[in-house]
Amino acid sequence: MGTQAPPTDIIDDEKIKRQKAIDDWLPMSSSRNAKWWYSAFHNVTAMVGAGVLSLPYAMAQLGWGPGVTVLVLSWFITLYTLWQMVEMHEMVPGKRFDRYHELGQYAFGEKLGLYIVVPQQLIVEVGVNIVYMVTGGKSLKKFHDTVCSDCKKIKLTYFIMIFSSVHFVLSHLPNLNAISGVSLAAAIMSLSYSTIAWAASAHKGVIENVDYGYKATTTPGKVFGFFNALGDVAFAYAGHNVVLEIQATIPSTPEKPSKGPMWRGVIVAYIVVALCYFPVGLIGYWMFGNTVEDNILVTLEKPKWLIAMANMFVVIHVIGSYQIYAMPVFDMIETVMVKKLNFKPTTMLRFIVRNIYVAFTMFIAITFPFFGGLLGFFGGFAFAPTTYFLPCIMWLAIYKPRRFSLSWCCNYVCIALGLCLMILSPIGGLRSIILNAKDYDFYS
Repeated sequence: MGTQAPPTDIIDDEKIKRQKAIDDWLPMSSSRNAKWWYSAFHNVTAMVGAGVLSLPYAMAQLGWGPGVTVLVLSWFITLYTLWQMVEMHEMVPGKRFDRYHELGQYAFGEKLGLYIVVPQQLIVEVGVNIVYMVTGGKSLKKFHDTVCSDCKKIKLTYFIMIFSSVHFVLSHLPNLNAISGVSLAAAIMSLSYSTIAWAASAHKGVIENVDYGYKATTTPGKVFGFFNALGDVAFAYAGHNVVLEIQATIPSTPEKPSKGPMWRGVIVAYIVVALCYFPVGLIGYWMFGNTVEDNILVTLEKPKWLIAMANMFVVIHVIGSYQIYAMPVFDMIETVMVKKLNFKPTTMLRFIVRNIYVAFTMFIAITFPFFGGLLGFFGGFAFAPTTYFLPCIMWLAIYKPRRFSLSWCCNYVCIALGLCLMILSPIGGLRSIILNAKDYDFYS
């Protein structure tokens, strides 16, 4: 007689235990005691990016009519798709979709769901992290040059390194609840620098001979500018990639599902978003017309202390945003390491993985710091789907609303508009990257 194999239920129990231990270790599912206001400021931090500062420039490329329409429409569409995500988080009783791709897998099937969602989500999150590295570095440089205009000029490369040094420390906070303090500071900062941007513009008053025509004189210039501006706006409203991950931190019971507190947080966040976006975009364009730069703080040169302060606020905010977008990436990498490659879930693994990731984003940021064009390019490519129409497609796939009913029509309108965005804005973005790259030398 050979030795008896252990009964299968013991093996299953051990499997479940191991699974639970891993889930408790992974950043997204480890801590579930967030309050509703955590979701408010996480959403503000994720949504109001430094993209808000390029809104007047986007307005200048769109013009008054289309500009206002695109801003307002985007606000409503993204609020609607965000509501869908919040609703779908717990639509299967007893199960929570803690990650965007889990929802994708439920909607489109195991394999297809992964292939549709994960690449897009990674492009968005890694893309945002790289762009934020550049923004952080640029804002630090602006701060330095404003405060000390006679000092020896320091390369942008070094400022990006200085900025990334913070993340080599902060990235080791285990989960989203652990960074809620950083996130709160970031949310307050975003409101502050937005207010500085529009209040200082309003104080400066409308400039002489203000011109609201398009800046570009050639037709291709106008058309491509228009496309690129669409990408900028899409980028400004991109918080959806981390919505389910934020909702996953809120406790939930059958009587009190997490969508209640989450939705309350989202409404607060969206009111703050409106207070940041509309005044900056509209007042900035109204005061400066088409002479506005792609970062409104550059256009406002005086008073020095105020602009320096605003740039510092941007730096603090971008620190928070970087962390919120990096967390799901850490979660994905760590899941693959532990579940697929069978590494032990240790602190050492986390330390190595996260440092490598921060170093990678820093390196790319230093190599390609043409900020605006990259936004338009990534904006259309990955933000439009994940923000404007992927939730709608999932909603249609899962709930199958009646044809031509209100829900059906809304979803199809969102999908159509989102597709236009996805096709048009990378074209504009790519063109501006090419134009910038002509006179660009590496590591300058």
